[in-house]
Amino acid sequence: MQQTSSRQTSRQSILVGVSTKMYLGYRDSLAWLEQLRNEVDARPALAAGRVVPFVIPSFPVLPAAARLLEGSPLLLGAQNCGWADGSWTGEVAPSMLAELGVRLVEIGHAERRRHFGEDDAMVALKTRAADDAGLTPLLCVGETKAGEPAAAADRVYRQIASAVDGDWNRAGRLVVAYEPVWAIGAAEPAAAPYVSDVVRALRGRLATAGVPGLPIIYGGSAKPGLLPTLEGVSGLFLGRFAHNPANFGRVLDEALLLAGAGAGVGAGVEDGGIDRMGLMDRTG
Repeated sequence: MQQTSSRQTSRQSILVGVSTKMYLGYRDSLAWLEQLRNEVDARPALAAGRVVPFVIPSFPVLPAAARLLEGSPLLLGAQNCGWADGSWTGEVAPSMLAELGVRLVEIGHAERRRHFGEDDAMVALKTRAADDAGLTPLLCVGETKAGEPAAAADRVYRQIASAVDGDWNRAGRLVVAYEPVWAIGAAEPAAAPYVSDVVRALRGRLATAGVPGLPIIYGGSAKPGLLPTLEGVSGLFLGRFAHNPANFGRVLDEALLLAGAGAGVGAGVEDGGIDRMGLMDRTG
């Protein structure tokens, strides 16, 4: 993989995703997913793969979601996974998620670390298990308090290194969701210059590990209007602001404009990189 400059977008794809967490019930989730698919279907340019949308609903919704999204560019993800098959009551194996048509799985979200005691060792086990099952790990990382961008980048780099247990070949199959913990659920996202500085410093560290082009998307109160202001990111990971499907569509439009204009968003996913990450065909 070759390093990309902070302004280069030629032949790269931008990721735009959303998680419902546990906000929506079953029926509401399906109605929302249908509207989300309508937003995607209304933008035939998404078929070119320059912008890759994904959605992460609650576990019980996944089988119906897989059927609803069949034939759509909108990829399906899961909010969590276990790290092994067998006697793990209440957990879901990555292999089962793959059978359901899930393509990527969220790992290490700050809420799971804080409320469910998930530590770095557990995150590493889940990352390995998801990757071994052919899923793309969507690794959630971020500093707990606002500070200097260099310190935040160092913290995030160490989280990534821990998650892959030093195996940087495995890291090349991740998508990193940079979510400053202090920005999750806030009224506004982290300031664009701060995010850009953190990602720039992080990419410098990742270059030394041989993965300068690792996809890094920003999450943490992300909403329409943010993506064009960020440099060096590979897209956005949306939350409550995209529970209005029209807002998801607005961000898709921003991403399509950036992908076509070749300016603004810096290090997206290189053409062919979608396959490299496994988002398109690892479960096929």
